[in-house]
Amino acid sequence: MRPPAEPPRGGRRPSPDNPLTWAKDWVRSSPGTHIWLLVIGITSLVIAAASEGLGQFLVHRTSSNIHELNEHPLPSLLISGFWIERPESFLLYAVMFELLHANVERWMGTARWLLTVGGAHIAATLASQELVLLAIEGHRLPRSMTHVVDIGVSYGLAAAAGVLTYRLRPPWRYGYLAGVLVFFGIPLLTGATFTDFGHAIALAMGFAAWPLTPAAAAEKLPPEDGTGPADRASAPPPERRPESPQER
Repeated sequence: MRPPAEPPRGGRRPSPDNPLTWAKDWVRSSPGTHIWLLVIGITSLVIAAASEGLGQFLVHRTSSNIHELNEHPLPSLLISGFWIERPESFLLYAVMFELLHANVERWMGTARWLLTVGGAHIAATLASQELVLLAIEGHRLPRSMTHVVDIGVSYGLAAAAGVLTYRLRPPWRYGYLAGVLVFFGIPLLTGATFTDFGHAIALAMGFAAWPLTPAAAAEKLPPEDGTGPADRASAPPPERRPESPQER
């Protein structure tokens, strides 16, 4: 007679409906988003705990403005994406990360998500600072703008917002797209700053990332009737009849 099976150690087996299990699965499925968010939380605590002078030094030293891009181009491009100027805004950014970045990363995969939002952050930063430089040279902005504070994660969020358009199904896609265009378009049309131009560039790069999405890959699949090249390649070879004595 078999002994009764032992109950699983650690108590009752977690149910898929367990909120804690769901939260763990959510974080594991979007590791890049949550590592990024964790770093921003740490840097926000540093800014909040620092004196006013030290806080100003940190945000200027980690900015990707013209001065820092000339002095430390690569570090300033990378580090500026891990700081926010107002630590009290961290909870709002956390919500935006979960709604935008986490969903896009789960859908595209970490590598393609990082390529999209990282590329948009770099391109939007360089392009917006080039606009500042042109305005300074044209005497439309003071030379002190070479030291302007330019940190934050909004360019990456704008790119993720653009990619997420392809994740939604009609008719929700069209309403979401209209909302995104209005949100980023109104500041651009009413006294745009260099940051507004950067947001528009990052959003456009998010739209341009369509070939990296699973939806684009699905469109390239062969038809289901088995007539595509992949189906013909994977089909078993035709059965050969045994040769008769007359056949050679």
